[in-house]
Amino acid sequence: MAAVTAEAVEAKFSEALAEMGSDPEKFARDATFEDLDVDSLDLVELAQIVEEEFGVELRGDDVKDVGTVGAVIDLVVARGG
Repeated sequence: MAAVTAEAVEAKFSEALAEMGSDPEKFARDATFEDLDVDSLDLVELAQIVEEEFGVELRGDDVKDVGTVGAVIDLVVARGG
């Protein structure tokens, strides 16, 4: 399992979102998932990736209810620390 640091989570998110078809140019901590054209199915997949990679469980509502990519990264780090 990877260390749960903001840098590691951000790198994994960037990689996963690019694989989902999001524009890497738009990836930023202050971007919303709507900005990145990420739908609810993508969020479920992202939550699964986070759990597999970092051992941190996220529910769809956890991700949906936060406003930005950075807020989700911070949530993962807080739960993984």
